[in-house]
Amino acid sequence: VHPLWQSPLTIPGGTRQSPINIQWRDSVYDPFLKPLKISYDPTTCLHIWNNGYSFLVEFDDSTDRSIIVGGPLENQYRLKQFHFHWGAINEWGSEHTVDSKFYPAELHLVHWNAVVYPTFEEAVMEGNGLAVIGVFLKLGAHHEGLQTLVDALPAVKHKDTVVEFDVFDPTCLIPSCPDYWTYAGSLTTPPLTESVTWIIKKKPIEVEENQLEAFRMLLFTSDGEEEKRMVDNFRPLQPLMNRTVRSSFQ
Repeated sequence: VHPLWQSPLTIPGGTRQSPINIQWRDSVYDPFLKPLKISYDPTTCLHIWNNGYSFLVEFDDSTDRSIIVGGPLENQYRLKQFHFHWGAINEWGSEHTVDSKFYPAELHLVHWNAVVYPTFEEAVMEGNGLAVIGVFLKLGAHHEGLQTLVDALPAVKHKDTVVEFDVFDPTCLIPSCPDYWTYAGSLTTPPLTESVTWIIKKKPIEVEENQLEAFRMLLFTSDGEEEKRMVDNFRPLQPLMNRTVRSSFQ
């Protein structure tokens, strides 16, 4: 177990924690859900950072150059970073599940509500502060867009390493199929705040086995420490409580 989860981390009285299992048949079609509009400017991409739990691809979020709007969202949200969660083997790795099925990995694109809040740090604490797009990864064909990222990963093998990574458009990592589920949830890493509108894409993207293997070559540990491979960096499933998962499709 990663040190992050060694003490029992629960939010007192938490009623909208993530991730969850999405029961396809229990999700409710909402005809008023709009298509999600994604507009990313590749030049806002800055660098890749191994933070000791995943690798974060971080963006310049000082302006509205990379945003999402529509879908279940009332405001537009700015892209802050994206990262992945994955398993040691292909049988698990995603945070969310669909009908209790795990995927080998899951992409999270993290956005914040800059219309209402002055900073990301403030948005994190508010119920409508964040919007995260979740994309499942499944094994299949080589993914050209992901390869650009994979090629940069050896430079951030150790915890707290950063490498410049500019001009990248993560739209290439999002399936073109517009269908999604949405629900009110939380961050899946500390502070676990209940500030996230989750938008989980129905269709996964395909990646090659050796591309996932590159994720697993990363380390939780700093240079000079005993090596611990960066795998199984996902949070266990949380109870749905009395939430409804809505779908944009029938």
